[in-house]
Amino acid sequence: MSAPRFEGRTVIVTGAGSGIGRAAALKFAEEGANVGLFDLDAERAESVRGELEAIRAGSGFVRTLDVSDTEAMADAYQAVNDRFGGLDAVFANAGINGAKGPIEHMELAEFQKTIDVNLGGMFLSVKLAIPYMKQRGGGSIVITSSVNGNTRFSSIGMSPYSTSKAGQVAFAKMAALELARYRIRVNTICPGAISTNIDETTEENGRMDEIAIPLEFPRGGDHPLAGSHGQPEEVADLAVYLASSEARHVTGASITVDGGESLLF
Repeated sequence: MSAPRFEGRTVIVTGAGSGIGRAAALKFAEEGANVGLFDLDAERAESVRGELEAIRAGSGFVRTLDVSDTEAMADAYQAVNDRFGGLDAVFANAGINGAKGPIEHMELAEFQKTIDVNLGGMFLSVKLAIPYMKQRGGGSIVITSSVNGNTRFSSIGMSPYSTSKAGQVAFAKMAALELARYRIRVNTICPGAISTNIDETTEENGRMDEIAIPLEFPRGGDHPLAGSHGQPEEVADLAVYLASSEARHVTGASITVDGGESLLF
């Protein structure tokens, strides 16, 4: 049996309390990692920590925070370093759907909230990891982006979300080049429809009828490979691979995980 890929290593997962973040946290722990569990929902994060305890005692560490809060994030990164003695990988997964509606009737503050969480939180997740990873002599950062804003644009009304997701891919490519000298790799994953609870974060303004464009999906569903929504574990598997030494020559990549969905549009 091969040795766990993350034995003795430390990983931070943002948005770790549910969905893709939870699935990734469990897989990292199964591979021997200590995991910093960052989430806005304390109850969900603690539930995941309990699941990690069943895998290996003391492997999970919770910080409840908003990823766009600079001070809270800096304190949390320091706390993970103090607890586990370093940082090897970050899965910047936290995000929201945010404002949904016509641009004409959207307030700047509504647009900015999505940008702050999805782009600002990602920026902090990368920025704060750098000094700790430089001390380690390298590391890996994986960012959850989306097919929306990158390979498809059919999510009508979600201009803030699509903008933030396109920005994540561009930022990751710039960061990959800048940080390569420190042996820090940066990659993005672009999921399609995955069964998570992110729809809870959608803030629709009730005027979608003004801009709605009817879409007719092909018979058999909108996912050619699976015929249904993807599962969080299918994204988590890729995140763990990209964070591992098996992907040591992969940086600046943007990988779509959508069962072929975006090939149809």
